[in-house]
Amino acid sequence: MGFIIRYDSPLGAITLASDGFALTGLWFEGQKYFSAMLTAEYTERMIPVFEKSIEWLDIYFSGRDPGSSPPLCLKGTDFQNKVWNILLKIPYGKTVTYGQIAEIMVKTGCMVKVSARAVGGAVGRNPVSIIVPCHRVIGADGSLTGYAGGVERKKKLLALEMKSCGIL
Repeated sequence: MGFIIRYDSPLGAITLASDGFALTGLWFEGQKYFSAMLTAEYTERMIPVFEKSIEWLDIYFSGRDPGSSPPLCLKGTDFQNKVWNILLKIPYGKTVTYGQIAEIMVKTGCMVKVSARAVGGAVGRNPVSIIVPCHRVIGADGSLTGYAGGVERKKKLLALEMKSCGIL
């Protein structure tokens, strides 16, 4: 059994999911792969991890770096989890490319060889948007390629972070 709640963000409604201990999902309504992980029965109820997640989101959407994430339980393949762990290390207000993530995976011994396209597939299936900052990954040419929540949202999330960092 799991739990869900809805959060009204400045960019639209968000659904949060939990196993009761950690955050397992965070999606904009209508997002690609929206609630793909919601296979069990879920009850709508406020629980401590949601309170921490809402506090994190409130700080984030106010234009400040919320710091460390609430407890997370990211369920994916070994490869996906390696990519998602790298995403968690991208600093607030900064971006990296899919290719740079592939290079990090090779340099740290995670993989012998990995393509930017494979990284893109894992980034796109990130189950905890925003908190696991997949929106901070851009194309090699600086383009805002792909975002399961929509490229317009990605643009707004990056602008929010860059403005608070004094970059915009």
